[in-house]
Amino acid sequence: MRAASGAGTGVARTLSVALAALLAFGHAARAEEPAAESGIVIRKAAVDPADGAAVSPNPNEATPPAAEAPTPSEAPTSSESPTSSESLAPAPTAEGPPVQVAPSEPLPAAVYARLNDAAPLLQRLTGKDREAIQSFYALGNFKPIWVEKGAFNAAANAAIARLRAAGEDGLDPNAYPVPAVGKLSRPDTDAEIADADLKLSAAFALYARDARGGRVNPAAISKLITPSLDLPSADAVLTRLAAAGTQAGEVLQSYNPRQPGYLALKERLAALRVGRTQGAPSVKLPDGPVLKLGMSDPRVPLLRSRFGLEARAGSLDAAPAEADAYDRAVADAVKDFQRSRGLPANGTLTRATVAALANPSVPKASASEADILVNMERWRWLPSELGPDYVFVNVPEFKLKVFRGGSLRDETRVIVGKPTSPTPIFSGMMEYAVVNPSWYVPPSILKQMLASGRTAGFEVVRRGGTISLRQPPGERNALGFIKFMFPNQHAVYLHDTPNRSLFSASTRAFSHGCVRVDDPFRFADAVLPSWTQERLKKLIGKGERTLRLPEKLPVHLAYFTAEVDSLGSYRTLSDLYGYDGPMKVALGLAARSDAVAKGPAATKPKAADARPASRRAAAREAARSERRAAPRRAPDMFGEPDGGQVYAYPQRSFW
Repeated sequence: MRAASGAGTGVARTLSVALAALLAFGHAARAEEPAAESGIVIRKAAVDPADGAAVSPNPNEATPPAAEAPTPSEAPTSSESPTSSESLAPAPTAEGPPVQVAPSEPLPAAVYARLNDAAPLLQRLTGKDREAIQSFYALGNFKPIWVEKGAFNAAANAAIARLRAAGEDGLDPNAYPVPAVGKLSRPDTDAEIADADLKLSAAFALYARDARGGRVNPAAISKLITPSLDLPSADAVLTRLAAAGTQAGEVLQSYNPRQPGYLALKERLAALRVGRTQGAPSVKLPDGPVLKLGMSDPRVPLLRSRFGLEARAGSLDAAPAEADAYDRAVADAVKDFQRSRGLPANGTLTRATVAALANPSVPKASASEADILVNMERWRWLPSELGPDYVFVNVPEFKLKVFRGGSLRDETRVIVGKPTSPTPIFSGMMEYAVVNPSWYVPPSILKQMLASGRTAGFEVVRRGGTISLRQPPGERNALGFIKFMFPNQHAVYLHDTPNRSLFSASTRAFSHGCVRVDDPFRFADAVLPSWTQERLKKLIGKGERTLRLPEKLPVHLAYFTAEVDSLGSYRTLSDLYGYDGPMKVALGLAARSDAVAKGPAATKPKAADARPASRRAAAREAARSERRAAPRRAPDMFGEPDGGQVYAYPQRSFW
């Protein structure tokens, strides 16, 4: 009896669950309808009672009102859930993205197959860029982009010309090899065309990435070099180039910096290279036998193209030369190449010659040329547009410049970080200034101050659950009378300083990272449009006050050791932090042993002495300048929070 009753109850529960689900669906659908006054009408599909299929509703028929949803008390509880035999049909699962299907046409099918091959398209191409290339080709049903009727199209040839001229912008042309198409004595296969098209796309994408600063990892030079690189994605580059036609070369060129400082260095580089042959283009020959004079081989047209040779035309004395004939002209060109590379100059195409042709040497850059290339690379770390209004600090120059409307408004001397505590290199946005600032002693200095007992004039305060020392505003405050804030991960900023005499030193590297500004009120006049020097000075001594800029102002902390000044004169600056050597190594301009000084062989160098020689020399010069410029101060005259000196002579400061 209980079993029968249970079965009847189960059927009732099943019907109740089904009805509740239908009513709830109707309620939810009605709840999602927009208000009548919104003016937006959503058309809902009706259900054909015959087969349950969705049909379009008839707009001329009145829609019956939706049934009310059951109250919570009417809804089935978990204890009333139906058994597996009585349960409703399972809800359909969400479908994932459609799986790519190989095209049926032979050439797109070859492109699809090459993209799914694990073999790299280009050695330095990232996995992310390869995925972007695959997505780009998928949008075009995997059809070739650059090869039409067995040859490169106009857009491809225009962009290829820019690849081959990469040396003009300090890039290596051999890093962007151009695949061969239509050079063999037989027609290219679909697989060869697909491979060439994809490798050319990879070369274009890599060039654009390198032009925007992707060649060197700044963090490998120093963890304090943290530019926000705007590296273009491969699919974005290819989309622009494919649509540019004969202007594709200009589009590819546009990824290089366009600032006057970069263009001046580029012009200087071209002047140094006048009359000097740059690295010859590479050519990767397919596998094959050793070639000697009189033999024929399908690789010979590639050699003719590499050396700029044409097949000999016919004459009364000789028949026309075949394109794949390894004749005297080709053998002589190979012999000259072998001689230039120190190989046996016999004119025979050996395996060693094939390897040398694939990796031609680039003439070694002179010291001056290497300096230019390093500093051209640093321009790529800056934003492509500096902005019409911005602040520019060149750390090795110890100078700050303010630009308004694209023109130089003002410039002043600055003090930057010591070689042991470098000023970070990055770009930020100045948001506000603080007049009469307080200084909260950073943890790196707090322990030393407490241990020495030199805390006169400081207040003990609690900040965020920790104890700190605060130096109130005043003429002895380590930040001076004003600081300029551009929030950043390094917690550095621009500020005043009470130690005015240090600005007379030639090498002004005295801080622990922040930038001290000479004549800060004149600087404030240039960056705060609503405030003049006179108005700002009236605020001194009247308590801490924050002044927000009407618009955020870009601040670029840069590191250039070679530049062309406004008069067109080329000059070099001291490599304050020893960054040039590692940069030359990263760019392949010097061996590591040439760029980094080694310690004495007999003794193990101390950690402080393991720095490059240029950095140690800069540190010594900074110390000498500091001693020459520093006044005799009272023992209670504190330096700045970011590492300024305490001038209590002859005793040296603890910061």
